[in-house]
Amino acid sequence: MSIKALLSLLGGFLLALYASNASAATPAKRLFGAKTLPAVMKPQVHGFYSNGCMQGAVALPTDGPYWQAMRLSRQRRWGHPDLIKTVVRLSEDARKVGWNGLLVGDISQARGGPMLTGHRSHQLGLDVDIWLNPMPKGERYTYHQRETISAQSMLAHNSKGRINQNKISRRFTQATHGLIKTAASYPKVERVLVHPTIKRELCRRATGDRRWLYKVRPFWGHHYHMHVRMGCPADSPNCRSQKPTKADDGCGAELDYWHRVMNPKPVKKKATKKKPKKVVKAKPRRQLRLADLPDACRAVLNAQAPDTIEQVTLQVPGAHSIFVPEKPIEASLDAGGGGLSTLTVPTFRPAR
Repeated sequence: MSIKALLSLLGGFLLALYASNASAATPAKRLFGAKTLPAVMKPQVHGFYSNGCMQGAVALPTDGPYWQAMRLSRQRRWGHPDLIKTVVRLSEDARKVGWNGLLVGDISQARGGPMLTGHRSHQLGLDVDIWLNPMPKGERYTYHQRETISAQSMLAHNSKGRINQNKISRRFTQATHGLIKTAASYPKVERVLVHPTIKRELCRRATGDRRWLYKVRPFWGHHYHMHVRMGCPADSPNCRSQKPTKADDGCGAELDYWHRVMNPKPVKKKATKKKPKKVVKAKPRRQLRLADLPDACRAVLNAQAPDTIEQVTLQVPGAHSIFVPEKPIEASLDAGGGGLSTLTVPTFRPAR
């Protein structure tokens, strides 16, 4: 081998080594956030909801008969096929309890993984945020409106215009109750996160069979939307499950605990000389690297992408992904007698 060829080979090796080291040091959110199309592999998730990735994801169409996807610029309408089909099913079933249509927020990135901004979870394509205000009747939001319109809080406001953490708003209706109950009633759904005051209102309104309340978990911040979480799919042996919920409706001691947390008793200050406090800077949270995720996520990150987004978008009767529809979408999912059985999950093979 000539010296020139040897130097060329050595240069290629060093370049590959540098690229590998650079990738290892890059936050995983940047690596996964840069992928705008999914991995062309059979659907499967790896890891935990806050530390994992997803292969073979499908996209929810931006517009369906009974839903609209919001915040389109984030490119977070990707999920495991089980979740995406569940969103479609919920949009249809929610109509039976008086809900006009879903406004769908974040699901996941095209290959899951840590997000560039926001959530620590939503990494497996098994989480979806559903706004707690319905679609406007007879109206489709424009792309600009989907980027700027805010979800409405289900909590009341005090005289100063601030949110009252302890009081439910009149915007919370029986249809809102029915929407959350419907989502929590699905066997494959493991959790529905809502604000503690919303959980208290659900407990107050619930009659008859209350088992669905087991899954509705109180948590900070979820007064604009509900966070629906699916359990690990049967096709994903590398998915790590959460602990099962307790056999209790969570309407007793648990809500009392949250009430105490939200309304701490004022501490009487003693008349003592104040000592100067030592300022301690909080350490920034360590960002996940690719090495922190399951080993399979490296293959997911480097896998081939499909030729077009249309190949990996769930096919639903009456749905499409045009931001401004040419005409109103009125076709039911049951048109032609097909219903959910007509939904076509893409085959994960590139056209070429």
